[in-house]
Amino acid sequence: MTSRLNPDDQKHVEEYLHLSQHRVERRPFRPWMLLVVVLAVTIGLGLLSRLISYLTL
Repeated sequence: MTSRLNPDDQKHVEEYLHLSQHRVERRPFRPWMLLVVVLAVTIGLGLLSRLISYLTL
């Protein structure tokens, strides 16, 4: 892919991206884990709300 920047600006961009603070290792995104966490939180809050309503009535 060719860049639309002039060579000097492209050099600055590449230097900026190669700095150590921009090279953070991240784990791959796992959508199934996100779904499990969202479901667990939803079920947990639902059970908590039922418990609170049971204790107050």
